[in-house]
Amino acid sequence: MPDNSPKINHDEYLDAKGLNCPLPVLKSKLALNRMNSGQILCVEATDPHSIIDFKAYCARSGHEIINLIEADKVITFYIRHKLNK
Repeated sequence: MPDNSPKINHDEYLDAKGLNCPLPVLKSKLALNRMNSGQILCVEATDPHSIIDFKAYCARSGHEIINLIEADKVITFYIRHKLNK
């Protein structure tokens, strides 16, 4: 079944499929630390708990989940690096 979800342009990609909590968030944190304000990280994960983990992490860190797509047991997160004010 083709994925008809809209794709979002992103600056970095992280394949966290097959990794369990807390590795998807930890690897994403490292990637986001290398990125600039406003850039977008695309993360693909298969751990169903990663939804809760990413929401909590972004709430604490100031990063923003701009889209979350679940398809074929893969969860795709688009996370905008926190904007510097």
